[in-house]
Amino acid sequence: MIEKNLLIELQEYVERHLNSLEFKIFHSEVYSEKIIYEEDHNIELEDYIKNKRKPTFNKVLFTFIDKKGVNDADIYKKAGIDRRHFSKIRSNPDYHPRKNTVVALGLALELNKKETDKLLSAAGYSLSDNDTFDLVIQFCVEKKIYNIHDVNQALDYFSLKPLIGVE
Repeated sequence: MIEKNLLIELQEYVERHLNSLEFKIFHSEVYSEKIIYEEDHNIELEDYIKNKRKPTFNKVLFTFIDKKGVNDADIYKKAGIDRRHFSKIRSNPDYHPRKNTVVALGLALELNKKETDKLLSAAGYSLSDNDTFDLVIQFCVEKKIYNIHDVNQALDYFSLKPLIGVE
């Protein structure tokens, strides 16, 4: 059960953010100073996030699609992703795909290592040098092996799950 003062603090937090940092007058000066300090801290945090935030996964993905001059259908078919899943990626900027989906899209777009890293990073992933799956993907990207079936064969060689058919 949530304590009453935690609920009060939650309500104040929500109200503070809904009212765009509107200062409220409280009876206790100590409490009032605490609120002002928290407001300053929240402004600093919000500025930090605003300045550090990178583009969403779908923005990065569709920038690459536009840059490569290919159409959506070619990419999702080549990646082994169905149209509905791809539509969800396109229409929902907050959608968080699985790592295999991101890798498959990167391969379908024939991205180089740097571009693949950028796409993965936009989705919150990376390729590490101590994971067999990641090393297989890195190898394929470096050797320009972009065909999903060939990549799946390489993954199968190490008894790893294939890229397609896992979603």
